[in-house]
Amino acid sequence: MNNSVKNTARLLGAGLRALLVLTLVCGVIYPLAVTGVAQAVFHNKANGSEIKSEGKVVGSSLIGQRYDLPLKKGQETAEPDLKWFQPRPSNGLGTNSVNTQYKLILSGATNLSGDNKDLIDQVEAAQKAVIKDNSTATYKVRKADVPADAVTSSGSGLDPDISPAYADLQVHRVAERNGLSVSQVNKLVRDHTSSRILGFVGEPRVNVLELNIALKELAAKN
Repeated sequence: MNNSVKNTARLLGAGLRALLVLTLVCGVIYPLAVTGVAQAVFHNKANGSEIKSEGKVVGSSLIGQRYDLPLKKGQETAEPDLKWFQPRPSNGLGTNSVNTQYKLILSGATNLSGDNKDLIDQVEAAQKAVIKDNSTATYKVRKADVPADAVTSSGSGLDPDISPAYADLQVHRVAERNGLSVSQVNKLVRDHTSSRILGFVGEPRVNVLELNIALKELAAKN
């Protein structure tokens, strides 16, 4: 065997060893180490920020959900189930066949300008629906009472939170439909209102899924 053949064999052997070492370190040890640290230190976040109810995972604190009645024959869009707190609109991408009701395949905003007729029509229709759905015999919602997040979708179209103002607007309707007092439901909203991060980042918010789980538990006791 001449020197060139020996050198080639030596190089191939070194390359193979390097491949095996890098595969072991980068493909096995590093992923296991990162996964182990994540599970030990950030267990909830590493598993998708899961929210559980009655021992079962019912969603993520990062992804919004709809609370609708079963779709009736001939309906294209289900009606909201008004015994639950409702999230903000989920038409982030407008009318399409992919993300119409908090679907996770695709997310995004419409990017419609403030003077776009389609956006104006959507907001006006949503505003009328919010006023109608949340007015009760003893509580009338005024147009000025409707906050922006009640009639507009978020940038992702998947926002899990609503503003305290929108939650407050729904209190009377939720109390009436669940046979609860307004003060009981008001307390639920207060207990599930998160403050600004570090006291100054973002806005106060209410996670709709967590609030509805607490509502279900309270209604079951009455």
